[in-house]
Amino acid sequence: MREGRSALRDVLLGAVFTLPLLSSCGPPRVATRQPVLTVVQSAVAIGDPHIVSDALGRRSIIYSIYEALVGLDERGNYQPALAERWEVAEDARTWTFYLRDGVRFHNDDVLTASDVVATLGRVLDPSIGGAFGTQGVYISYLGSAEITAPDDLVVKIVTKDPMADLLDLIVDMPISPASELGRLPGTYVGSGPYEVIQQSDTLVVIAAHDNYWGKTPEYEEIRWISESDSDKRVDAVLGGRADIAAGIGIRGRDRIAEAGGGLAHEMDSGLAIIFMANALEGPGRDRRVRQALNYALDRDEIISEITHGAAKPLSGYLPPNHFGYNPETLPYTHDPDRARSLLAEAGYPDGLTLVFDIPQVMPDEMPELARMMVDQYSRVGITVEIVEHQDRSAYSQMVREKRINDAAGFDSSPRSTYRVLREKIHSGLRGPWWEGYENEEVNALIEEAQATVSDTVRQAIYRQIYTIIRDDAPWIFLYNPTLYWGVGSAMEGWTPRTDGLLVFS
Repeated sequence: MREGRSALRDVLLGAVFTLPLLSSCGPPRVATRQPVLTVVQSAVAIGDPHIVSDALGRRSIIYSIYEALVGLDERGNYQPALAERWEVAEDARTWTFYLRDGVRFHNDDVLTASDVVATLGRVLDPSIGGAFGTQGVYISYLGSAEITAPDDLVVKIVTKDPMADLLDLIVDMPISPASELGRLPGTYVGSGPYEVIQQSDTLVVIAAHDNYWGKTPEYEEIRWISESDSDKRVDAVLGGRADIAAGIGIRGRDRIAEAGGGLAHEMDSGLAIIFMANALEGPGRDRRVRQALNYALDRDEIISEITHGAAKPLSGYLPPNHFGYNPETLPYTHDPDRARSLLAEAGYPDGLTLVFDIPQVMPDEMPELARMMVDQYSRVGITVEIVEHQDRSAYSQMVREKRINDAAGFDSSPRSTYRVLREKIHSGLRGPWWEGYENEEVNALIEEAQATVSDTVRQAIYRQIYTIIRDDAPWIFLYNPTLYWGVGSAMEGWTPRTDGLLVFS
């Protein structure tokens, strides 16, 4: 078994802001369960648990109900879940997972390797679809893999090519009993600490699973309530109607500080707000133009104006809480003179005109952000026309089909360095979010990393890639938003996990 390492980062970097200051590192383990926990968040619809999603609220509910072969602890380290241990061969292709004996699903079926093989078969079924252009993502990784059950408690996965970061995928593949797969989505039967007893688009209620193999679930019942208005989510905590409010923003944090009677927490998110440059055609093919687009921006001004300080500048294609982030690589400075010089070198001494595509939501601040970027670019002779797209799904599909104009605004959040590199950077693979960037050295390093089972060595390779990509600037690197939660005074021992999930077990 490999040593557990952080899927996000080997060191916890996210700041925690509490009112008043708390010293606990997480929820206290209890031998007996507390009665009811109420969580209010922007949405509670579960949907299909095997559709790729970055939505923290939805994933929090899913991973209260289900478990994967491998899980994450509060700090983002891999830990045994349904597999009590695993091995990877030196070829980085052959993975063997040894299942826990006696695990019972909510329907009282006992976990076997056949359940895992059947579930992974569904995960890789192209008919399952995906959210916002993610259809077919997993099959692109494991479509040619051999997934077998040589024993009732052994699962073997043999990939066509080396895949040292396979766990980045496995951790997001919740296992269901084979007998229940045909009832998805709609009926949710997992092996997790909680089982669904009531569900609608506005309320999901889960109750403790009495036959759970792990430690005692903390609550008899958890009620997940949907409220799209962040101010009302804060009201629910301040009024004692909810124990935790997710996604309250910096204004919500300040309201709790002013009102008293509650606590606020903050954590760096795994999200990168960026613009993908069109490097297939047009001015964005030139590295100097892409660098100029980065030097021309004042990120501190953008963060202050657009997020009210609730973000940090990006220094590259990954937020700091990702495996392979290079802390020695600095963000682009605001250097208008350097931007003008690079444009002149690229053949645009009098500036140039570009067209940027943006969605109206996800991230919701994108229209306002784009207007500010237009203003800043005008100061160095770059005229930018903005094309807004109302349909977010259609927008994602347009980006996926590489039909963007000169750049496209996006929120990059796959939680896996490997997935970012494979889906957005490697020019030989031309993944769903690749927009024309080519660097053969980067391609070779990505492949070298995937053939390297040592986490330490692979991390060093990823850090090298990080610096190269920062300098090549295939994206306009903007900022890493901050996440905020509000909690009632009864939740004094709670702090957020590194991955932002609300998991209570």
